Amino acid sequence: MTKNIWAPWRVTYIKNSPQEDACFLCEAFDGDLEEEKYIICRGRECFCILNKYPYNSGHLMVVPNRHVADIAELADGELLEIMKMTAEMKKHLASLMKPDGFNIGINMGKSAGAGLLGHIHLHIVPRWDGDTNFMPVLSDAKVIPQSLEDFSLELKKHIRG
Repeated sequence: MTKNIWAPWRVTYIKNSPQEDACFLCEAFDGDLEEEKYIICRGRECFCILNKYPYNSGHLMVVPNRHVADIAELADGELLEIMKMTAEMKKHLASLMKPDGFNIGINMGKSAGAGLLGHIHLHIVPRWDGDTNFMPVLSDAKVIPQSLEDFSLELKKHIRG
């Protein structure tokens, strides 16, 4: 007998999938409402934001402020700041969450798994031994134990010291 596993928060993603010409990262960068957009920090060239549809708790994205599709299009200052911010955020996640490892990477192009083709971004995903369990394997569902709101506040507090 098949059992249903309810993940009602996913319907928001399905209903609000960005239009081809819309960039949710540019929309997050522009304006205010940082708490609602889950922006963790801003630099001169890039910013860090929580992934609204995370692979794991603590899944962050480091994003250039400029709408650029390819890593080869980034200026030296952007490249340097993205890597420095990635290292800094990884350090904070390691201290706060105590993961066993990390996946850090960039998906460029649809065939590489990029969900947003026009605005390059770097993913930081904390990993724990055994975090790929029966839920995602058998049920195509992932259990995220902490709300984005709570984690955003906790991480910002940790960064401030």
